[in-house]
Amino acid sequence: QVQLVESGGGLVQAGGSLRLSCAASGRTFSSYAMGWFRQAPGKEREFVVHITWSGQNTYYTDSVKGRFTISRDNAKNMVYLQMNSLKPEDTAVYYCAADRNPYRVGVIWNSGDYDSWGQGTQVTVSS
Repeated sequence: QVQLVESGGGLVQAGGSLRLSCAASGRTFSSYAMGWFRQAPGKEREFVVHITWSGQNTYYTDSVKGRFTISRDNAKNMVYLQMNSLKPEDTAVYYCAADRNPYRVGVIWNSGDYDSWGQGTQVTVSS
């Protein structure tokens, strides 16, 4: 497994932006796809976006397409989530997660495919 620590959450007005960061340690970060999930109060955790181990491919859930951008810096063991045009419905605890298998390709949207999770960072968007 890998240790993950998220940061960058906060309170922002609708239409604003936040950048989440996730620092990884404990195994070869560059070999694993990374994902961001979120969980709103009273709702199940949902997939937001993932990025392949190389950073060449990304996949976004429909509700964030065109507003969120995932990126990674394998030299720094970091993954980022730039969130623009935030909406109140984006309010949730955001978690980064690491794929359980190295060098996997394709869409990895199922939370069961990830074996390491951060503690989460709260994002609150006011209307």
